[in-house]
Amino acid sequence: MKFDWSAVGDFLPTFWKGVLVTLQALVLGSLIAFALGLVWAVAQRSSLKAVRWPVTVVTEFVRNTPLLVQLFFLFYVMPEWGLTLSALATGVIGLGLHYSTYTAEVYRSGIDGVPAGQWEAAIALSLPRRRTWTAVILPQAIRRVAPALGNYVIAMLKDSPMLFAIGVLEMLGEARQFSSQTFQTVEPYTVVGVAFIAIAYPASLLLRALERRLVR
Repeated sequence: MKFDWSAVGDFLPTFWKGVLVTLQALVLGSLIAFALGLVWAVAQRSSLKAVRWPVTVVTEFVRNTPLLVQLFFLFYVMPEWGLTLSALATGVIGLGLHYSTYTAEVYRSGIDGVPAGQWEAAIALSLPRRRTWTAVILPQAIRRVAPALGNYVIAMLKDSPMLFAIGVLEMLGEARQFSSQTFQTVEPYTVVGVAFIAIAYPASLLLRALERRLVR
């Protein structure tokens, strides 16, 4: 089958719209995942069972159910309870919530990796608990786990096509729509495949460089 470059030219205008939507979902979803994951990780270390146990149950439930099911639940079931969001907003929240349970485990490993002497020193200096977390523990923990957090950004990029299931036209969604209208499948899917590589591979190289720098 001959590759039709004119079809690529026809697809590019909608493709760039899909790229923008993909990047929006990725950036906003990552911010939610990083922030909420930190909240989960700190809450799971709470001395209060009323805080620790519900957070553990929620994170385990979210982590062990498919992202696609969660997206359907947020988009189709939550409106029955009075919460209606746009498809893109639902996709961003779904990605962020799902991956926050994974970043929580990353944060937890980083916090556990902080030497016990750091906690003891903070106690000896009579630092408030909040100050201990923000000035002593978290800066060390986040520095240790930054590369692992970056890996989840790439994972979120690869899961972004699932948003098409709730009507979000990201890169792959635009390709599917274009192919259904023109009956040309090779060209749009090839462009999208190359785009994923063009975004993910440089990002992985940056993560490796960051990891080497942090090790030094």
